[in-house]
Amino acid sequence: MKWTVVGFWGGHPEIGEATSSYLLEEGDFRLLVDCGSGVLAQLPKYCELSKLNAVILSHYHHDHVADIGVLQYAKHVEKYIGTPSGTLPIYGHQLEPDKFQSLTYEEATVGVPYRIDESLQMGPFQIDFLQTVHPAPCAAMRFTSGGKTIVYTADTSFIPELIPFAKDADLLVAECSLYKETDGKPMGHLNSLDVGRLAEEAHVKECLLTHLPHYGDHENLLKEAATVYKGKLALAKSGWSWGSK
Repeated sequence: MKWTVVGFWGGHPEIGEATSSYLLEEGDFRLLVDCGSGVLAQLPKYCELSKLNAVILSHYHHDHVADIGVLQYAKHVEKYIGTPSGTLPIYGHQLEPDKFQSLTYEEATVGVPYRIDESLQMGPFQIDFLQTVHPAPCAAMRFTSGGKTIVYTADTSFIPELIPFAKDADLLVAECSLYKETDGKPMGHLNSLDVGRLAEEAHVKECLLTHLPHYGDHENLLKEAATVYKGKLALAKSGWSWGSK
């Protein structure tokens, strides 16, 4: 499996970058995980839109789905310029039915439901879900393929259930919206110490900090998480990648 950061900012993108989105590849299968603001301007650096096999969404906050509409228009335009590549499936939960319905747009995209309490087989990936604690219904995801496992926390405050969910992952992609002095629970987000605790207690091999804040020195997020987690840590940035196809 190969995991590439397309966007990593929380809330809104910085200049020339994007909010939450990741490209997951195995062989010729390409899955876009979340599709936040600015993603369609960044995705062509890593994958042609026509080569995407599917999209999966953790939840419907704008910084994770803002460019779904842009993606739908891009797919819609394909038929007019003679390059149709078929209807793109967008997987989402149905805990907000109106937002799920918006995933289907003419012949361009079709919404496909997943259940948080059931595993999903998509191409080469087995995907398991855990409902997180966040102001909107949200699902963390555990991707398994070829003997490797990547866990994506999506957006959440710290809950003990994350530890067995992330257990022994080869890569933990953990939102890190806050520095250690800020309690993330009221906001439904993790701080740096929460991430360190999760990574350490789940015995993950490597941890990537993402969904980063727009203030402070991000290097301090690493230093704070490292007081708890003794494994390999990295800060998300555009184009950061792990693994291979």
